[in-house]
Amino acid sequence: MRKSVFSLLVASAVGILTCVAGPVLAADKAVQEPTGRDVVFDKKKGNCLACHAIPADPKAEAPGNIGPPFMAVKQRYPEREKLRAQIWDATRANPKTSMPPFGKHKILTESEVDKVTDYIYSL
Repeated sequence: MRKSVFSLLVASAVGILTCVAGPVLAADKAVQEPTGRDVVFDKKKGNCLACHAIPADPKAEAPGNIGPPFMAVKQRYPEREKLRAQIWDATRANPKTSMPPFGKHKILTESEVDKVTDYIYSL
């Protein structure tokens, strides 16, 4: 009898935690999903500001000037896929580039490369 009461209590506790914590954890996970802008600004991920200015974004403070500024991107890359290829592996177009091959070396995930491409392409 004791075992079945204990099992019932455990099952009830698990059920309550799932009902209460499940949506909270799901909402928390959704909040943690970074945007392309987040990755661009993240010093442990894209860190694009170390080399590029982003004139259209007032929060892009203290940018570097090693790479071209992120402006008129659609004019420089009329095809979005060429911009993505540049972000994924800039050494294909220029073997002596200082830009890291973010996708090739798995610095960024495929999803992050897509998000960064979308963000930069929108500037």
